Amino acid sequence: MNKKIVKLGFIGGGVNSAVGSAHFIATQMDGRFKVEAGCFSRDETVSMQTAEQWSIPKERCYTIDKEFLEQEKDRLDAIIILTPTPTHVELVIDALRLGYPVICEKALAGSSAEALLIMKIQEEQQGFLAVTYNYTGYPMLRELKHMIAHGRLGKIEQIHIEMPQEGFARLNREGNPLIPQQWRLRDDLIPTLSLDLGVHLHHIIDFLTGEKPYEVVSLQSSRGNFRQVIDNSMSIARYTNDLECSFWFSKAALGYRNGLRVRVFGEKASAEWFQMEPEYLIYHDNKGHKNIYDRASLEVELAHQLRYNRFKSGHPAGFLEAFANLYHDIADSLESFHDKVERLSDYVFTAQHAWEGLIMLEAMNASSIERCWKSVDLNYPE
Repeated sequence: MNKKIVKLGFIGGGVNSAVGSAHFIATQMDGRFKVEAGCFSRDETVSMQTAEQWSIPKERCYTIDKEFLEQEKDRLDAIIILTPTPTHVELVIDALRLGYPVICEKALAGSSAEALLIMKIQEEQQGFLAVTYNYTGYPMLRELKHMIAHGRLGKIEQIHIEMPQEGFARLNREGNPLIPQQWRLRDDLIPTLSLDLGVHLHHIIDFLTGEKPYEVVSLQSSRGNFRQVIDNSMSIARYTNDLECSFWFSKAALGYRNGLRVRVFGEKASAEWFQMEPEYLIYHDNKGHKNIYDRASLEVELAHQLRYNRFKSGHPAGFLEAFANLYHDIADSLESFHDKVERLSDYVFTAQHAWEGLIMLEAMNASSIERCWKSVDLNYPE
């Protein structure tokens, strides 16, 4: 059965943006999307260079987002927003009010209040909104979710998750600090570190278990080259169903390019996944056995599927393929949305997911400031 190709427009994500290239490549990988227009940058040169590189007609290349949204109305099937996080709320709301289905790079917003506003607008417009958390696209992390759901680990009792990076502590070739984008050097209600990294860790625990946090204690600090912002965060959280979790995420951890690691402990077994070696899922049972699974292992029940094997096992899949797996699921959901069919996916994440994560991050920040345990209130306000 031939699938409809989704006509896609970008806001942000020009050729000078690593995130833009990642999303563009991922959307093309399975032939489900075609990027037809965009406001790739407010800089006309960058926007036009992007259009030329991606074979987009110049007349469908813009530098003003509102003009782009007005001119392309009814010509596109969805908009993807790849601008800095502080700009998301206005752009998402503008697009929803014009009737666009929206795909937004995490974090959806800078606070739970902003996310709540987006949710209310989406509900009023009966619109479509998906938020991209790319790590949940890795096949072996999806395999771990499947194993947990089918009781392979027994009741889950502990999760220890970390995401150390070194960007705020590293020096460049001239011996000077690596300078991040200016918007990343300002903190608000939620530290930018948490909006960059913490959202992923909360989301992965939710993705794997479906359990919800209700109490957290945190310590946040500045350890790198930019002491005006938080760059290191450690937390312990209590979740529903007697699940205990620890978090560490940092941009001041020398030696770690991106050390995302998930360790899950159940009554019957444990499992570990490390993003730097994404093909492998390590499994220990309560009889002392250790198994290392990859996509070709006979024991896997999900990661062997053809959609996860664009390349055979032994030819490692990674970051871009994880994004592509998400876009595959988003394309299916968009098709259902346009056909007015209600179909939920375990792999497409909504504003509700984003709002819950932001509530958690706000509680972490408050805990660090007040030096005490804080409740995580996920009751949706009336």
